[in-house]
Amino acid sequence: MTDRALSEAAMLSSLRDIRLPADAAGGVVAELALIVGLSALAALLVAGMLRLVSQRARAPVPQTMTDRLAELRGLREGDRRVALLHLLRSHAPDRYVEVASNLYVPGNELENDALEAEVARLA
Repeated sequence: MTDRALSEAAMLSSLRDIRLPADAAGGVVAELALIVGLSALAALLVAGMLRLVSQRARAPVPQTMTDRLAELRGLREGDRRVALLHLLRSHAPDRYVEVASNLYVPGNELENDALEAEVARLA
């Protein structure tokens, strides 16, 4: 290198002589490997996003009979009786038919405690 400055025309003409090689190291094989790699990465990202979007909500853990009975204790008497009858109908339909046939008989008052004991026996 010299200590004197180059003219602008000399500098531009020296830049025009710089040429990059037509083929990079590895040639077409390297370019194809790069394309395949980037495509695979994009496919994995898209598949991951689709999986996140398409996941269903998980089903809640089913409650045990004792958990259900504990929840019903906070209800009013009439609502509690109906809920206990629904539980009895879903878990012991034959016993529900026997109890339900006596529901509307005059003088036959179904007590919630007896009905709860009946349902608790099913647990």
